Order: sequence, then C-alpha cells, then structure tokens
Amino acid sequence: MMKDVRVTIVKRAVQEIEDGMNVNLGIGMPTLVANEIPADFNVLLQSENGLLGIGPYPAEGEEDPDLINAGKETITTKPGSSFFDSAESFAMIRGGHIDLAILGGMEVAENGDLANWMIPGKMVKGMGGAMDLVNGAKRVIVIMEHVNKHGESKIKKACTLPLTGQGVVHRLITDLAVFDFTEEGMVLVETMEGVTVDEVREKTEADFTVSQELVTK
Repeated sequence: MMKDVRVTIVKRAVQEIEDGMNVNLGIGMPTLVANEIPADFNVLLQSENGLLGIGPYPAEGEEDPDLINAGKETITTKPGSSFFDSAESFAMIRGGHIDLAILGGMEVAENGDLANWMIPGKMVKGMGGAMDLVNGAKRVIVIMEHVNKHGESKIKKACTLPLTGQGVVHRLITDLAVFDFTEEGMVLVETMEGVTVDEVREKTEADFTVSQELVTK
C-alpha cells in the first residue's frame, strides 16, 4: 500500500499521460504510475534496460525474475511488447522518441534544474539513464515529496546536489502543489486538496509566481 502522500502524487502524475504516448518511468515512485494508467489507454511504457511495453506489477507468486525494469523490480509485459539491447533503448531516448519522462527528484531549482542521481558520500551504482532522459524526452515531469524527512524544502533557489540536467524540468508535481517552469520563471499552477498558497510558500525555498488560472481542489 502506498503512503498517502505518494497516492496523491502518483494519481496526479497519471493525469499527465495521454492515450498513444510513449512514456518512460524513472526508478522509485514513478514506477507506481504504471498501475494507475487507464486500461483503455494505448500507452507504451519504455525502460532503458531494454523493454518497450511494460505492464503493471505482477501479482504475488507470478513474478518472473527475468522481467525487470531499470530499478531491478519485477514487472509484466503487455501483448506486443519487445526486448532489445541498451544501445537500441538509448537510441530511442536520444532520438526524441519518448513523449514523456516521469522522474523522481532529490532537488529541483526555480530555474528548472534537476538533481536526482546521487548524494555525495553515499554509494551510487551509476547515474542510470536520467541524464539522457531529461535531454531526450519531449516533456519531463518530476514527482517528489515537497519537503525532505527533516522538513526542509526540496524545491530550491539553486540545487545543492550534483545536477542531472540544467533547466530541463517542464512540470513538477509534489504532495502539495504543481509547478510549471516557463521563460518567466517558476509558476504555481495547482494546489492539492486542502492546501493553501500560503502553505506552499512557507514550505518552498524557491521563488515562484501564482498563475492567474490557479487550480484549487
């Protein structure tokens, strides 16, 4: 069972997916989006380790250890799915064939910079495909909790962690709000149920403006 804040974020992120899209889901929370995509949508989920056509998570006892996503989690495949090597996978990403990438984040800056691949001093197996995805996907959406476990804002004036990409985030979805990144800066476009603009300001280090068409719930 997902934690309540994750339910809020994931269900909102699913609304960004349109019928017919090719979508890459990053490791961690983004993989949970796969189970929420409407059954009547023709969406192809791509994994950079070489799979196009990912299905939902398998039922307990039906896991196949040979079918995994980029986060090493067991998955299922949809009819018509295909397998290929990493070179082919990254050719899809770098060639601009991914309509939407939904990625997790450690920090996002007010100018759209993203840090999501390492924390200095902690064991990191590799940067994965995030650096390619943020530059190759047509649209990049980051989903993450608004504050860290210490209550500090993860939405910064400037990222303090090593960057994944500069100015690459199109939309940020947290458990409190939705922001867009425009030429004029970061814009608050939506607040989650029961959340006020004042609360968002209080918990956001970055500077932002409020859209005249702000969506509230």
